[in-house]
Amino acid sequence: MNEYDSNRIVDLTKKINYLPTDNLSEADCYILNTCHIREKATDKVYHDIGRVKKEFRNKIKPIVIIVGCVAQAEGEILLKKEKYIDAVTGPQSYHKINDIILRLEKKLKPINFTEFDVIEKFDNLNSLKNSDNKISSFLTIQEGCDKFCKFCVVPYTRGPEFSRSIKELVKEANQLAKNGAKEINLLGQNVNAFNYENNKLSDLIYEISKIRNIKRIRYTTSHPKDFTKDLIEAHKNCEKLMPLVHLPVQSGSNKILKAMNRKHTVEEYLEIVQSLIKIKPNIKFSSDFIIGYPGESYEDFKETIDLMNKVKFINSFSYIFSARPGTPAFDLHKTDPKEAKTRLIEFQSSAEKIKSIYRGKLINKIINVLFENKVKNENMYFGRDQYFNSIIVKSSENLIGKIKAIKITKGNQNTLLGEIITKLDETNYAA
Repeated sequence: MNEYDSNRIVDLTKKINYLPTDNLSEADCYILNTCHIREKATDKVYHDIGRVKKEFRNKIKPIVIIVGCVAQAEGEILLKKEKYIDAVTGPQSYHKINDIILRLEKKLKPINFTEFDVIEKFDNLNSLKNSDNKISSFLTIQEGCDKFCKFCVVPYTRGPEFSRSIKELVKEANQLAKNGAKEINLLGQNVNAFNYENNKLSDLIYEISKIRNIKRIRYTTSHPKDFTKDLIEAHKNCEKLMPLVHLPVQSGSNKILKAMNRKHTVEEYLEIVQSLIKIKPNIKFSSDFIIGYPGESYEDFKETIDLMNKVKFINSFSYIFSARPGTPAFDLHKTDPKEAKTRLIEFQSSAEKIKSIYRGKLINKIINVLFENKVKNENMYFGRDQYFNSIIVKSSENLIGKIKAIKITKGNQNTLLGEIITKLDETNYAA
């Protein structure tokens, strides 16, 4: 979502003739978009500001603005502690960025915009012509979360759940398609909680699938509590909806899930998985895991590994519990850091084995790849398959924006290499 927000900030600032630059030393305004999910996010802000200070040591300083969730959570602290920062604005107020810049040009005092006004924000963004020009583009459809997991800062930095209108979203999706997008990734802190005038995520998926130039649809990030039957059916009925579901579970222990206030059990999670497999046998899953949550025993941890082995996630994103200020879990007794690290290493080792087996089975298989860009090496193109695997192919033909049948020849944990095939062997398609 940060990438989507950053792109919209670029679109906004163009209106006052501020254009992006790759050369920091040329910048008249430095905008840092931040995330507060993990520990040390605030430290990274100070580190980046230090880098800017160094670059402009003997020059007139640029306008410095911190946006995003760190600004929302710690805006006043940032302004007091680091005088080099001119303004902070939360994720629901960045639509006011131009006003902030213009005020700062007049040397006005530091500015704090951290109110929650998500309706006004999207009203302003709806007037923008989306200029991403990316083959795979993000589209924020929902923000905020009402689940209040005890470890999560999102309800406090992004506010309550808010869904945009389907009419607005279809309009923006059409604009993305006109700008060259072939794939739309629907974004939300709790994307499957999308509900606008009783229209759910599945309804939006069907509407966007009607856009001819959009060939693929994805969505992230989901919550098991809101994974409804109509969304499961959408995976059966909508060919453009990709057969990869990112569904964070966080733990394989019911005791820990309850302690986290996740509002679902392991059994309920597995029921969703099995329902999806039943209607779409080739579907795959990825997930997020928190290791070493307060109160997690080694038995709880083993249950998490058991769940991973049962589902066989093709991607598992795992982190040691990070205590975020302002959350209910912040003051809980922490798992011993050494033990937590040991568990993380064990978990990731098991996850990599599953991933290696899965990727090994792709060798000599045929997969459909949507190519997004050219890599540095001439005549080499980067794309992704239905399961979001990274694929690199050599071609004299310009592949950008095209979907090609590719035979996988070799690969590693991060990237697969392949070759274009002209004669299809339908029996050799990867599941």
